[in-house]
Amino acid sequence: MTRQAITLIGGGLVGALLAQLLARRGFEVDVFEKRPDPRQVGFVGGRSINLALAERGLQALRTAGLSDDVLPRAVMMRGRMVHPLEGTSGLQRYGVDDSEVIWSVSRGGLNMLLLDAAEAAGVRLHFGQSLVNADLDARRMVLADEEGTMRPHDAPVLIGADGAGSALRTVMDHYRPLGIRVEPLGHGYKELEIPPAAGANRFAIEPNALHIWPRGGYMCIALPNTEGSFTVTLFLPAQGPHPSFDTVPDSAAAAAFFRQDFPDLLPLIPRFAEDYDSHPVGGLSTLYLDRWHIDGRALLIGDAAHAIVPFHGQGMNCGFEDTVVLADLLAESGRDTGDAFAEFQRIRQPNANAIAAMAVENYIEMRDSVADPRYLAKRELGARLAERAPKHFMARYRMVTFTHLPYAYAYERGRAQDQLLEQLLRGSTSANDVQLDAAVNTLQATLPPLPQLRHG
Repeated sequence: MTRQAITLIGGGLVGALLAQLLARRGFEVDVFEKRPDPRQVGFVGGRSINLALAERGLQALRTAGLSDDVLPRAVMMRGRMVHPLEGTSGLQRYGVDDSEVIWSVSRGGLNMLLLDAAEAAGVRLHFGQSLVNADLDARRMVLADEEGTMRPHDAPVLIGADGAGSALRTVMDHYRPLGIRVEPLGHGYKELEIPPAAGANRFAIEPNALHIWPRGGYMCIALPNTEGSFTVTLFLPAQGPHPSFDTVPDSAAAAAFFRQDFPDLLPLIPRFAEDYDSHPVGGLSTLYLDRWHIDGRALLIGDAAHAIVPFHGQGMNCGFEDTVVLADLLAESGRDTGDAFAEFQRIRQPNANAIAAMAVENYIEMRDSVADPRYLAKRELGARLAERAPKHFMARYRMVTFTHLPYAYAYERGRAQDQLLEQLLRGSTSANDVQLDAAVNTLQATLPPLPQLRHG
């Protein structure tokens, strides 16, 4: 019996991992990627050079047999190191201990590792090949190489893992409208760099943390890289009154702004002017689609179906979780890809919508709430309830980041828990004002126990 052929558009993180998982399940897989092979020409950036790897993404890598290859190339982050404008910085842990951490990984390094693994599993990789068009009725597509030469390719089953600007999504939407909605955040970002420090330590600031400089309606963050540098990202409103990217158009204006708002950060970025003037302002939007597939002929996955803003560090993790669900469904369905695609959307769409909403909420939390006394009181009370009644309370961030509970469940449960914390605090900004035994009784009487938790 001939193996079923699947054509993937996009050889980025999600496409490469999905290709490997499908090949290991017996499918014949071709991947077409518009960029050149990064293993030969080097990784071409333009997007964030490091990403936060959490439990969902790690579990997908375990499924692919790759987690032991990835983790030695990552830097552990225990929590948020918050740098207020005045006062001392402090660490807000993500989890209860070092068993609950996230990992800063290089996008380029991880992509190349995944491409190697896909190729080793028998995937055929084609670089410098852009999707021009596809005839979904004839199940054929047209590709163009870097010189513009066109060639046809048979594609009985097409899967688009080609990111937020998906070419396959455009083709599918022309064939049958997908109900595309793009919600701009109204904020943009620009990347800067803290270089490695001299000496044995290599890191200029604490390496095992995600650093945040919260300033109300805007912020900077910094993620560590294995060689000792940090990728710094400035998030600002795109337009409007100061500060916005409109009002800090160049490095001279930006340096004055940083001297006032990020005085401890500016000296750590020696190439500030060069970075600021040469790096573009990136846009931030959330993508929603009513339909992710055309029958059993074409399907979108990862950012091509549900791009989100980066403030929960879950875009890659959500996409990796997609790959395992889809590979399992396709392996179970045999040649009936229509059923597999429909079931994939049924399972994953509510969860994609939930993490999209939580990512936007987390931006507000990171830039505003981490320094807010009421937020800190809720956080402290939640930690006490989680310690006293772990079967009934878990912070939403922990549910999202360190378990495999569905995103949609974490979103709803988090909302219910937040309402309870508000009720228990009754306007106070101190967790010490709440009688803990009574609070535990109220929690257990109000909310059902959490589902059985699965950690890695």
